[in-house]
Amino acid sequence: MAKQWLLNKKIVIIGGTDGLGLSAALACIEEGAGVIAVGNNAERSEEASSQFMNRGAVIIGDAREEGVAENAIQACIERFGGFDGLYHVAGGSGRKFGDGPLHEMKAEGWHQTMELNLTSLMFSNRAALNCFINHKQGGVILNMGSVLAISPSPKYFSTHAYTAAKSAIIGLSKSMASYYGHYNIRVNVIAPGLIKTPMSQRAAADEGIMQFIQTKQQLEGGRIGIPEDVDGAAVFLLSDYSKFITGQVILVDGGWSVSEGQY
Repeated sequence: MAKQWLLNKKIVIIGGTDGLGLSAALACIEEGAGVIAVGNNAERSEEASSQFMNRGAVIIGDAREEGVAENAIQACIERFGGFDGLYHVAGGSGRKFGDGPLHEMKAEGWHQTMELNLTSLMFSNRAALNCFINHKQGGVILNMGSVLAISPSPKYFSTHAYTAAKSAIIGLSKSMASYYGHYNIRVNVIAPGLIKTPMSQRAAADEGIMQFIQTKQQLEGGRIGIPEDVDGAAVFLLSDYSKFITGQVILVDGGWSVSEGQY
């Protein structure tokens, strides 16, 4: 049997009960980790929990609320005997609240998008840092960004608050990587392209967007990504195989950032 990349690692995944987070949780468990996943939907959380067996557990909570991440980390310590890494996946579109091009944006769209994507991440990252520092141990933080923060797409993906939040995640993560490196705390970002998840249903159902994606994400014939496409990078960056990597943004975008894309 091949060596498991995360054998005996104890991981907390914020937003780990559906989409990219659930896929990552299952991948981490398969690679030998114990996982605590945080989700805000009781039904999806129950479904996720049934897949984790004895190597994972679910906590229901809203990542935007202060204290949820601390509770998840404490649960990880109590259940698995420690805490080695945080993967913050939680976030989402603020389009329904009024996110869009800046000249059309509603204040609620801005505030809701920032709360969902950036404030929630600040809470979880702060909780992880405090745990690592208080226990005088190193650890890893992995944050979810977006290719839009690096390579905008004006016609189909013009949600400027979302892009601003994901750009801020990159800046915050690099800043933390610099400041906390001497604690042996690593901080990195995964920036995916368009991935088929509950959040991307609008885009996945739009024929024009899918034709664009076929030329924008050119790998494997041109397609929308699937959560499993991102799992390898997540497992690698949470593992000791990346122990000398920090402050980096890994694009898992099928070629988005190096393709022009055709309308």
